[in-house]
Amino acid sequence: MSMAGRLPESYGRDSGANLADILERVLDKGVVIAGDIRINLLDIELLTIKLRLVVASVDKAREMGIDWWEDDPALSSGARRSELARENAELRERLAQLESADAQKEIP
Repeated sequence: MSMAGRLPESYGRDSGANLADILERVLDKGVVIAGDIRINLLDIELLTIKLRLVVASVDKAREMGIDWWEDDPALSSGARRSELARENAELRERLAQLESADAQKEIP
């Protein structure tokens, strides 16, 4: 009897493991998928694409030290406010410098 095409016993039809259980296990433990794609022509590397995919729950990702979404303005309202405040401060400083330079030009 061939084993090809059969699932492991723990994930068989009668095991009671459904998609939600499997997803919960994956998110709890985390999964890393890595791969490289290289395109060469006559031993000259034309293109290299490095793919890294991490599938994990937010808690597991933080545990692994991955928290980039917290500082990304497109994904975090706190980061967006922080970026806007920084930009506002820079613009105010630039405006003050321009006004100061303009005032110095007016002094005869």
